Amino acid sequence: MPGIDRGQIIDAQGRVLMLRGVNLGGSSKVPVIPDGSTYRADGFFDHHSVSFVGRPFPLEEADEHYSRLRSWGFNTLRFLVTWEAIEHAGPGNHDQAYLDYLYSVVKKAGEHGFFVFIDPHQDVWSRFSGGDGAPGWTLEAAGLDMTKFAPTGAAIVHQTHGDPFPRMIWPTNASRLAAATMFTLFFAGNDFAPATCVDGLPIQDYLQSHFLRAMQAVAQQLNGLDCVIGYDVFNEPQRGYIGVKDLRADLDTLKMGPMPTPWQAIQLAAGFPQRVPIFPLGILGVPLKRHVLLNAERASAWLPGRTCVWRENGVWDYDADGKPKLLRPAHFACVGDRDVEFTRDYLLPFSRKYAEAIHTVAPRSMIFVENEVEDVSPVWPEASDHRVVYAPHWYDGITLITKRFFPFIGSDMRSRQPVFGRKAIRRSYARQLGIFREEGAVQMGGVPVLVGEIGIPYDMNGKQAYREGNFSAQSRAMDRSMKAIEDNLLNCTLWDYTSDNINQRGDRWNDEDLSIFSRDQQTDPTDLNSGGRALNAIIRPYPLATAGIPLRLEFDYQTAAFEYSFKDAGDGTATSTHLFIPNFHYPRGIKVWLSDGGYRHDPAQQLLEYTPGKLDIHIIKVNPAG
Repeated sequence: MPGIDRGQIIDAQGRVLMLRGVNLGGSSKVPVIPDGSTYRADGFFDHHSVSFVGRPFPLEEADEHYSRLRSWGFNTLRFLVTWEAIEHAGPGNHDQAYLDYLYSVVKKAGEHGFFVFIDPHQDVWSRFSGGDGAPGWTLEAAGLDMTKFAPTGAAIVHQTHGDPFPRMIWPTNASRLAAATMFTLFFAGNDFAPATCVDGLPIQDYLQSHFLRAMQAVAQQLNGLDCVIGYDVFNEPQRGYIGVKDLRADLDTLKMGPMPTPWQAIQLAAGFPQRVPIFPLGILGVPLKRHVLLNAERASAWLPGRTCVWRENGVWDYDADGKPKLLRPAHFACVGDRDVEFTRDYLLPFSRKYAEAIHTVAPRSMIFVENEVEDVSPVWPEASDHRVVYAPHWYDGITLITKRFFPFIGSDMRSRQPVFGRKAIRRSYARQLGIFREEGAVQMGGVPVLVGEIGIPYDMNGKQAYREGNFSAQSRAMDRSMKAIEDNLLNCTLWDYTSDNINQRGDRWNDEDLSIFSRDQQTDPTDLNSGGRALNAIIRPYPLATAGIPLRLEFDYQTAAFEYSFKDAGDGTATSTHLFIPNFHYPRGIKVWLSDGGYRHDPAQQLLEYTPGKLDIHIIKVNPAG
């Protein structure tokens, strides 16, 4: 198993490893039985009797997909599981058939030479609140009626909304009532919902204990598989209402579609119609368009006989006329006299608890930690003591949201400001990802950094590439992101590889289509490259293991010119450095220039083995032969 030393992931020889991989896979968010593709509404609310056996692919397909990914140079898998896949049948009822399948499919990944870390994936809490992750019974434990989320505006869900599903509207569910309530209860229920208990436990403790036991069951099942190097804590955590200073005010979040304030959302869920603003999607902003009346039918988002948890905890009540009255507009802003902060007060303590829970079962595991997308890292100076890897996510936001590639327009993920001009975009993107390195070094005590998600949509420009077979725009977009990774010498796992992706429905979840592979692009099943999308920008040479300190990495996918430099370790234990040199870009062989030392090239293994000379700085340049 790899180790961690001086902010780097290292192998048994002390060489710096570069992890390049994929998220496997996009359709793991939904069950196989019944077909959980989000455009299908049949059986959606029958959430107890589902099966995820066969996600990310049937076991009999594993060799095909793993062989393809290895041939493309990937050495790491961020392997998606969901809490629902493990514990859908009910609290404490783990799906052993799924855990057995998981063991078999991960074991095969190890046989193909992959490092694997397990990602307990979620988006906006659950499939039933517009995303994926938590079982349906968690919502019911809080008293929520998922069948009433559509009329009450508590969530916008593909299965109940129908087609066409608005592009990239699903992230807005994080601030809608269903997901915002569940995140608040999960992370901070003891502070903000002390009156709410389930089976004699405070609801925060109830939810967290079940999640932790589910992940311990996974770790126990996978114990003994050397390929499993670690566990992610919680994919893209959200704060819910934690820290909201005034429930009557708009939240500073992505706005699309009808966007009630938290207080309006609470009233809607209680059956009181509200006029709310509705926002369109724009390239550089989201101007207010109009207002719409929600919940004219006066539906309730709470189960019969259950009370709104926020009324139960004194946030609001009815006045003498039977109308909702807000009693504590700043209920979620402070605890006693102390202002709360989500990452410091709730996410970080949970991450520590998670690390402890996993390490009781798998003590050598790395713990992959992230924060809310667009937020800074946790301040965790002793993180390295817990074998932590900082694993934030980053996307070329303007490309992701608009599903178009603008060569001269980019965006800053944190400031949400546009960036103009190719050179400025490259500098900006390199700087944005460079911040992750700084946060890992300064705020987290010098831990390694792996960008857990980075990728582009392949259905850009109205799916034009699928009709014409021209993926040049996708190649340029992917190259722009990968250059930012290379400029910072970062580890990364691309989002994503979906084995059953199809052009019509993408990754089978909320009409997203970010898979680097699709059966619909596969014209020759005997060719591992067939089905790949924008492979000229995805398949890239890189250093697998460096006997020294990486300094610079540069690759031009159009000319296949590659350059890598590193500083000698200086400890007298010189050993070889291994680089992945893909035959895809060098079908007729390579020309190599070295600053010193020698090399051996093995095209069958797509490997260049470099033996250093006596210089302090070693430079390796590779170009196509001929």
